[in-house]
Amino acid sequence: MLSSPGMSLRLAFLGTPDFAVPALRALVQAGHEVVRVYTQPPRPAGRGHAERPSAVHRAAKDLGIPVAHPVSLKDLAIQRDFVALGLDAGIVVAYGLILPQAILDVPRFGCLNIHASLLPRWRGAAPIQRAILAGDRETGVTIMQMDAGLDTGPMLLREAAPIAPDDTGGTLHDKLAALGGLKIVEALAKLEAGALTATPQPREGVTYAAKIDKAETRLDWRRPAEDLARVVRAFVPAPGAWFALPAPGGAMAERVRVLAAETGGGEGPPGTVLDEELTIACGAGTLRPTLVQRAGKAAMATEAFLRGRGIPRSTVLP
Repeated sequence: MLSSPGMSLRLAFLGTPDFAVPALRALVQAGHEVVRVYTQPPRPAGRGHAERPSAVHRAAKDLGIPVAHPVSLKDLAIQRDFVALGLDAGIVVAYGLILPQAILDVPRFGCLNIHASLLPRWRGAAPIQRAILAGDRETGVTIMQMDAGLDTGPMLLREAAPIAPDDTGGTLHDKLAALGGLKIVEALAKLEAGALTATPQPREGVTYAAKIDKAETRLDWRRPAEDLARVVRAFVPAPGAWFALPAPGGAMAERVRVLAAETGGGEGPPGTVLDEELTIACGAGTLRPTLVQRAGKAAMATEAFLRGRGIPRSTVLP
């Protein structure tokens, strides 16, 4: 039985990573009835490769909500089960599976997506990192009515959020995840009251946030230092920016992750270490890592790192 105005809505929640958890909790706290959670199947993780349920799966279990983790939503039996839930809306947050039209059309209000950008900018898989990499001053959250395209559906709500100079992929992730939870609750209340109108996305300003490629995480000293500082920030806490440190005696180079860095003046051939504090010449300006991590070790301040692994001035990093 579908809800009437003023009552809680019957919802299915479809999401997988940490980013989706605040929205799930916000919906429950707002009094909505989340009758089923759909998430990606458990994946092998850790040294023992034991199967680990997703962040959303774990949150749903804590909340006492039944969980399904089909490998696809194209199966007719799964679609019939979805219809039988009698849904007012499906809420989708970084689910990771394509929703067929047969699923999108089921709920009374359709399926609503929480997307971590101000659409149509940064459609796609990695909007948070791409916004930082591009040097954007702001981003935000869009609540979108889903259609069959890639983040192309009409917009219901948008809320901007500034990108602070020290924001990382991690801090911005947390800000937008919390904002998404607030805005989806607001969107549902307005939809139920008939006070929300879907607006088509403008054709101008479309950009695509492609999935992060491993090759992008290596610091290329030929690029300007400002660009590399954004690479460092965008990839904290994961997958992490890094550089290769030549080993004495021709041994295999060591990979060093950079978790924080500062830019400065100075110049030299790109990749050249200019002083005893690990200031590195870039294509324009310099970059000095301030927090680093060796493989298998804890993060440490660069000063501590250099005490254990001196890097002479004029060393050239590849």
